[in-house]
Amino acid sequence: MSKLFHNKDNDSNTSVFESWNFSAPNYVLFGIGVALIIVGYLIMATGEVNSFQSLTLAPIMLFIGYIIVIPAALIYRGKSPEVEENLGS
Repeated sequence: MSKLFHNKDNDSNTSVFESWNFSAPNYVLFGIGVALIIVGYLIMATGEVNSFQSLTLAPIMLFIGYIIVIPAALIYRGKSPEVEENLGS
């Protein structure tokens, strides 16, 4: 299975999953995204059919959760110590 997920861009023998370093901010952003999605669905389910919360508020929350926050959690990388050293000199 390690051959299936091998990172071909990198010459070393690290797999793709080993190169994804998620830190605390990634998990916090992902949690916020999941919470937005859950609350969005709850608001949509509890609102009346033609109400503001079902037609406007809930879809906006779902859009922000699915399209903005979750991808941001996957893409975000904190500054590495090597980058901070290069910026200082």
